[in-house]
Amino acid sequence: MSIITLTKPATEHIKKMLTQTEGGIGFRLSIKKTGCSGYAYVPDIIKIKNENDIAFSQDGLEIFIDRNSETFLKNVIVDYVADTIGLKQKRLVFINPNEKNRCGCGESFTVD
Repeated sequence: MSIITLTKPATEHIKKMLTQTEGGIGFRLSIKKTGCSGYAYVPDIIKIKNENDIAFSQDGLEIFIDRNSETFLKNVIVDYVADTIGLKQKRLVFINPNEKNRCGCGESFTVD
């Protein structure tokens, strides 16, 4: 069961981060209430699976979704792209069909 999908660049970036994290077992995506719009994405390399996690794999990468975040994250695409503003640094971006609005700074979002 796949709740989210990672693009090839995102998968490669996260796998590289895993090799740099001693004891890392996979990638977790959750959300938290924050910011001016309501919610923010919380990507993390993890060492321990939470009992509340939904686990699946994609292209050899173990992915964990916090069960409480599942509704907000369903069908999200995670990509790794160059930022188009400022220093042109690469970063993970989240393409979420459930988003209804995003704050001006782009750090938080709302859903219906």
